[in-house]
Amino acid sequence: MCGIVGVLGNHEVAPLLVESLKRLEYRGYDSAGIATVNHGKLDRRRAVGKLVNLSDLLVHDPLAGKAGIGHTRWATHGAATTSNAHPHRSGPVAVVHNGIIENFRDLRAELAAAGLAFESETDTETVALLTRLYMDRGATPIEAARQTLKRLHGAFALCFLFDGEDDLLIAARKGSPLAIGHGDGEMFVGSDAIALAPMTDRITYLEEGDWAIITRNGAQIYDDQDRLANRAESRIQVDSTRIEKAGYKHFMAKEIAEQPVVIADALRRYVQGAGLTLPDAVDFTGVDRITMVACGTASYACHVAKYWFEQIAGLPCDIDIASEFRYREPPLSDKSWALFVSQSGETADTLAALRYTRDKVAKIVAVVNVPTSSIARESDLALPIMAGIEVGVASTKAFSCQLVTLAVLALKAAVDRGRLDAAGLAQHIADLAALPGLMNHALALSAAISDIAEDLAEAQDVLFLGRGAMFPLALEGALKLKEISYIHAEGYASGELKHGPIALIDNRVPVIVLAPRDHLFEKTVSNMQEVMARNGKVLLISDAQGVAEAGMDCWRTLTMPSVSDAFAPILYAIPAQLLAYHTAIAKGTDVDQPRNLAKSVTVE
Repeated sequence: MCGIVGVLGNHEVAPLLVESLKRLEYRGYDSAGIATVNHGKLDRRRAVGKLVNLSDLLVHDPLAGKAGIGHTRWATHGAATTSNAHPHRSGPVAVVHNGIIENFRDLRAELAAAGLAFESETDTETVALLTRLYMDRGATPIEAARQTLKRLHGAFALCFLFDGEDDLLIAARKGSPLAIGHGDGEMFVGSDAIALAPMTDRITYLEEGDWAIITRNGAQIYDDQDRLANRAESRIQVDSTRIEKAGYKHFMAKEIAEQPVVIADALRRYVQGAGLTLPDAVDFTGVDRITMVACGTASYACHVAKYWFEQIAGLPCDIDIASEFRYREPPLSDKSWALFVSQSGETADTLAALRYTRDKVAKIVAVVNVPTSSIARESDLALPIMAGIEVGVASTKAFSCQLVTLAVLALKAAVDRGRLDAAGLAQHIADLAALPGLMNHALALSAAISDIAEDLAEAQDVLFLGRGAMFPLALEGALKLKEISYIHAEGYASGELKHGPIALIDNRVPVIVLAPRDHLFEKTVSNMQEVMARNGKVLLISDAQGVAEAGMDCWRTLTMPSVSDAFAPILYAIPAQLLAYHTAIAKGTDVDQPRNLAKSVTVE
C-alpha cells in the first residue's frame, strides 16, 4: 500500500525522493507528494495520479532542500485529490503516514474545538494538526511528536519533518513497517528496504511501538515506553536488476516467466538429493494439528496445502482468512502449530492473527518472501519462499513458491509422523524436481492462451471449476482474472455446480475447467457435460490424455504436460495466470497496478 521515504542528505533531495518513490510504485497508489526543508523553510508539492504527474509539477515548480520526506498514497480516508495527498502540513510540521488512525474522529473534534481548521478528509491530517497544537503550546518538535504519538490509536508508520529543522526527522512505527537507513553523513527512512537500496545497504528495522529521532549523525531509537532501544543494524542485498522489466512489457509477464527459476531456487533451499534440508526446528513429531492463516492468494496456497498435509501426512489442518481469524476466537492447542503465509510479511491482518496465537500454540511458523519482515521476525521460525522481488500487484511467482515451500513442509510432516518412507519421499521429491521443466512447457502455451483471451475479454462473467486440490486453484484463477481484467469471475468446486452456479450457465458465460487426468477426472467430465448441455462454453485445461477423452465437444482446449497428481496445482497455476494476463492485455487494463489494489496490504 502507501509508501514512505525520508532523506537527510548532502545533496538536493527532491530527485532522490521521487526516485525512491518510483521503487515503491509496485505497492499501488493514487497520489504522491514530497516536502523539503530548504534554509529552514518547509514547503511541499503534491499531485494526483502517477508519479510522472508529480515529476512534471517539480519541473515547473521545483522544490529545493537537502532534507525531505515523500509519500505515495493508497486512499483509505477521502478520495484521490490533491488536498488529500500526503505530505499533510499544518504550520511548522509536515507528516507522511501509512496505516489508519482509528481515533481520528475524536481527535478531529478536539482539534476543531481548539480552533484548528482542516484542509482534507484524511485521518493523517489530525497527526499534523495535533503536533502543531503541542508546538503552539511551547513544545519542541521532538516533544510535540512524542506527545502526539501517545495519543494515536491504530496502525501507523509516520515520518515528521519540521520548519526550521534542516537536520531532523522523527519516525515511528506501530503495526506498519518502517526502516531507518544509515549512510555516510546521511540518514534515510523507508517503508520498504527496496526504496532505500540505491542509497544504502545498512538498515535498522524499527520494532513494534518504536519511535526514532534521526539526524545526519545517526538515530536514537526509543521503545513504546520511551526507553532507549538498541536495534540491530543489518545489511540488505537487493539485486536491482530483479526490479527491472528485463525486456518484458510488464512486471507480471516477467514474473510469470521467472517461475521455473524461482521454483528451482526454492527446491535447492529445502531439498538435497532424495532428502529434505529444512531447519532442525521443523519437527512435526507430536504435532496434532496445523492451523494456516493468510489473505488472498496466499490463503488459496494454504487451501492447496491442506490436501497435502491431510492426504500425505495425515495431519489435520484448519485454514482461516486472517481478517476473520482472531475475531472468531478459535480454540488452539499447545500441541498444534500455526503457519502464517504472506508474500510481503507485512500483511496487517495476518500479523494481527499471528500475535493472537502467541503463547497459544506450540510453534509459530512464517512462510514469507521477505525474511526481514515483521511476520518473519515475530515468528518462532521463518521459511523464505525464495521468489525474489515481486512487483506485479497480482501475485504469481510468490504463489508458486509458497506452494513449493508448503509442499516440502507437508512431506516433512509425513516423514516425521511415519506416513512416508524413504522411497515414497524420494518419489515425491522427484515429482517436485520435475516441475521447473514442466513449467517451461506450460509457458510455451502463452500464444495459444493469448488467442483464447481475445474471446474471453468479451465476457462479463467467467466461472472456474476444479476438484480436489484443483478447487483452490479454480479460486485462485478467478481471483487473478478479476484482479487485473476487472471481469467478474468465481471459482467453484466442480461438484457444487448443480447447487446454484449452474443457474448462471448460458453461451455468454465461459467456464474454465482445470482438470488433469487424475482419479477425479471422470467426475469433472460429468460436470462439464452439465455445462455443455446448457449451451455453456467450456475451456478444458488438461493433459493430452484428458483432452483426448473429453475435449472434443469443448469450446477450446489447452493441453498441459503430464504431472504428478499431488503437485498438479503448482503447474496448473501457469495457465491460470496467463489467462488473466492476456485477458487484461486484450482489455487494455493496467496489468501491474490494477485499480484500487495494493501490493502490500498494511491496514485491516
